[in-house]
Amino acid sequence: MSNLKEFNIDGTIYKTEIPESVANRKKWERPNPNHIKSFIPGTIVEIFVKEGQEIKEGECLMILQAMKMKNKILMPFDGKIAKIHVTEGIKVPNRLLMVEIE
Repeated sequence: MSNLKEFNIDGTIYKTEIPESVANRKKWERPNPNHIKSFIPGTIVEIFVKEGQEIKEGECLMILQAMKMKNKILMPFDGKIAKIHVTEGIKVPNRLLMVEIE
């Protein structure tokens, strides 16, 4: 006997089997806008900011080199740098917390 789950979409009931790999995966969480994470594995080439520094939206925080390209990590909104978790020259994995903003 299969393990079926019911879904109600616009008043219609659908039954589907959920694979174990999907049922057991980590639940999605809303990203914290005050956390800047790496979006691709790479190397931190240069950091332009310091902790406690006030930064305007669009200013460059650092350069992340990945796949032979230098990616500018830009400030998403006006704010103050609370904590920098990376240093120049280190390799970072995907989704690593690099900067916290107040």
